[in-house]
Amino acid sequence: MLISEYLALRNQISVTTGNPISTGNVTQTNNLPEENGESFAAALQKKIDEKQGVEFTKHAMQRLSERSIDITEGNTLERLNKGVEIAADKGSSETLVLVDMNAFIVSVKNNKVITTIPQEELQGNIFTNIDSTVIV
Repeated sequence: MLISEYLALRNQISVTTGNPISTGNVTQTNNLPEENGESFAAALQKKIDEKQGVEFTKHAMQRLSERSIDITEGNTLERLNKGVEIAADKGSSETLVLVDMNAFIVSVKNNKVITTIPQEELQGNIFTNIDSTVIV
């Protein structure tokens, strides 16, 4: 679940902590909002079951910004997700994914991009602590 989805769901649910206070003969009920007739638990499970694309660490987001790498260009993000899927199918845990000569170091087991390197900075780099490379 993405943080934005979590925050959106969190703002829709009222949470009562501590002991409920009884006021006369009024009873408290646990009224969780239902979206399209679906309970919160069912909506949560549905989100968990959905296949999510890779997420980016804070470090990777900084590198994207600093190095002016545009992952929205073309189908870069889609191809990156496909590369991670291929690496996962082969049992990789840390992989280098090359997409249009941009390098992405990805923790496959956590489904997170750790860092990014643009084409201009690839020459002369040594990539360590990876167990595979995927070129997409």
